[in-house]
Formats: sequence, C-alpha cells, structure tokens
Amino acid sequence: MVCLRCRSAQAAWRGGWVFSVSWLCGTFDWLFVAMHTYGGLAAPLAIAAVFALAAALSLYYACACYLFWRWASPASVFAPILFASLWTMAELARATWLTGFGWGALSYAHTEGPLRVLAPLGGVYGIGAVAAWLAAALGRAWWLRQWRAALAPALVLGALSLVSVPQFTHAAGRLPVVLLQGNIPQDQKFEVGTGVPQALAWYAEQFQAPDPALFVAPETALPVLRDDLPPGYWSALRDRFQQDGAALLTGIPAGDDVSGYHNALIGISVATGGAPVYEYDKHHLVPFGEFIPPMFKWFTRMMHIPLGDFARGELGQPSFEWGGQRLAPNICYEDLYGEELGVRFRDADHAPTILVNVSNLGWFGDTIAIDQHLQISRMRSLEFQRPFLRATNTGSTAILDADARIQQALPYLTRGALRGVVEGRSGRTPYAVWVARFGLWPVWCLALVIAGLGWAGRRPLARS
Repeated sequence: MVCLRCRSAQAAWRGGWVFSVSWLCGTFDWLFVAMHTYGGLAAPLAIAAVFALAAALSLYYACACYLFWRWASPASVFAPILFASLWTMAELARATWLTGFGWGALSYAHTEGPLRVLAPLGGVYGIGAVAAWLAAALGRAWWLRQWRAALAPALVLGALSLVSVPQFTHAAGRLPVVLLQGNIPQDQKFEVGTGVPQALAWYAEQFQAPDPALFVAPETALPVLRDDLPPGYWSALRDRFQQDGAALLTGIPAGDDVSGYHNALIGISVATGGAPVYEYDKHHLVPFGEFIPPMFKWFTRMMHIPLGDFARGELGQPSFEWGGQRLAPNICYEDLYGEELGVRFRDADHAPTILVNVSNLGWFGDTIAIDQHLQISRMRSLEFQRPFLRATNTGSTAILDADARIQQALPYLTRGALRGVVEGRSGRTPYAVWVARFGLWPVWCLALVIAGLGWAGRRPLARS
C-alpha cells in the first residue's frame, strides 16, 4: 500500500484541479453569453462547454500541485521556489499550447501594487513567478508555524514597494486621436436590415468630423467586405483621409474566396512613398469564433455566429506610420500574447511607438470580460512601456499612457467618440529585448531547470 504521503499527493492533484476549475469558470463564465445569447447554443450545452474548457485547462495546475507535493519537503527553503517554477510552467502551458488561452492569469491582478515594477524586466510570467513564490513562502511559514520564514517575502514586498518603475523609454512626440465606440447591438451587428446600415451610417458620420487626428474604429466596425459597402462609401473614406492632417484605422473583414478571408484592420492616410491603404490581418485567431479546429465543425454548426472561419495573418506585420508615430495594431485578444507583440520590437529603430487594440466585446454583454481585457492591455503597456489605444464596440474604449494609467475612457455600453492626445515612446525595455529575440523560451528553460533540481532532490517515498 502506498504511504500517506502518496495519498496526500493524490489529494494535492484533486485540490489543485478543483481550485483551478472554480477559478477559471469564474474567470471566463462570460463565454456562456457568446455561445448561448448570441450563438444560439442551448443553455445546458453552453454551461457544459464553459466547464469543459475550465476542466481541461485546470489539468496543468493539478499536475503542478501533484508534482510539488511529491517532490518538495515543506521544511526546505527550496520548496517555494519549486512551487513557483511548476506554477509558472502551468501558466505557460495554458497560455501557449493548443493555440493558448492565458486569459485571467493571476499576474493581471498586479497591474497595481509593488510587483508591477517587474513588468518591464520579466513580463507577465516574471510577475507570476514572483507572486507564486511569495504565496508559497508565506504558506510554508504557516505550515511550519515558523514566522521567521515569512521574513524573506516580507522584505521582498517591502523593497519592491519602495522602488519606482524603472524607465527604459523616452518621449517620442504627441498624437491627437479620436477613438470610436459604436455600441452596435451584437444581435443586430451583422444583420443586413438593421445593424449593418446602422453601423455604416454612424461611423461614416464620425469619420467626417473635421478633427486633425487619427481616427480609430473597433473590430469589424464596418461589418461587411469592402466590395459590399454602399456605392460611394469607400471613395468617401479615401477622399476624407487622404488629406493632410487626418488618418483612419478601422476594423473590417477583408479578402476573397481565393486568398481567404481575414479579420482585418485597414489604415488610410496621405500616400507617401507607398500604397495609400494599410492592412493588418489578425494573426492569433479565436478557436470556434474565428477558425474551426479539426473535428469540431459539428459544434460550430449548433451556433449561429457569422464570419467564423478566417485565414491567419503573418506574425510581426509592419506598423502603420503616421504623424511621426509607428502604430502597431492588434485585434481582440491578440494583446493577451505579449511574446507575439514583442516580435515587432526586434529592430529598435522600427519598433512601435504606440500600441493599438480594436475589439468587439459585445459578444460577452455587460460582463467582467470588459474589465479583464482592459487589465490585459495595461499589462502590455507596463511590459513595453508604450501607450495603448483601445477602440471597442462596447468598452473599454480608453487611452492608456506608457505607465498603464488610464488617461481617458468612455463609459461602457454607450455610443461616443473619445478625443484626446497620446504621447508615443521610443526605446526598448529589457522584456521587449529578450522576448523579441527568444520568445518565452528563457522562462521555460529557467522553470524547467528549477523543476529538474526539484526532481533530482526529491525525497524517497516510504511504503507501508
């Protein structure tokens, strides 16, 4: 019979899985709204789908808890470091394997507080590793009833609280912007007789405002292909934004039956040394929402979500250059993947000065998804020390500065135009330098080395 410690390891697996399922279900329960309210999937099936996703992703954390209990001795000062490495690998696996879905990583709770100073150095996973070490160190102190063991984490937190975020970038000019939030009802957005003409009319009116600024409209703000726009609509846009003093970035589906369709963002400005129309095609697509994984067409046929099978854009597409700034677009939850945004920072002389996200969180209604996505953008601002422009259909439409502070924002679920000025930034943070060259491999390797040391030093398991 296996000893009590082995049975405890099995309990650690179950406890880690139950905790993670509860946490993740509460994190992205808004997927139910997309699948049931707007996708037409029966409520029991939508609930089961959310639970199944959380249950599958929780296996990473259950495995981390199991290995920690098998390998670690609570008395060892090495135990908290081992826990941090295993937890970090679970976060990495969730965020990268099988297209990745790292939404709601615990690090996003630290866009405020002492750990935020680590973002431009170690990024979101560096913050997560330190947070996991702190939690494990305090847990070890409680387990041993030795409060001296809490001294190290207390000193680390105290020191970080006294440190200001180091500045690795510098100002690179100011840009006036107009960010648009159409608040088009999601159940009408792609309907030819209701939402489509409503969206086209409202955004056309906003585009004609005389502001000498960059106008940014949300993901699929124009919800039809360019060829399906009303007569004269496209030419009016070109005439408006091929004049000095104004430019446009707007979401629109693009492509054809031959080359494939893209969830795209187009840019229009005065033609200088190249084509007058810029296009960014979304690279990191949403499973089931934007592409259908193999063997799952039966599932998507049960829902009624339009534009559900896009082609993938290239990684590291060029920035949109206007007004002395290099604007790096990303669409929807692409800002969740800092390592992919980091590819654009390989060349310091052509690195983006401003990050731009366009989204349509209308799929998720009035839920916490809006606030969560804002936190994700704030973390990217901290990592790269870049301002972030967010233009969304329902919120959060906001201007973030390079320190991830919200400078201006529109109320959620309202229609409006946010006018402001953003200051671009040049230079690269240490995080931008290493993630641009190596991706997440340095984090993986360090975590694997620490876990390997934990395995090599594990205690033999007694048997009864």
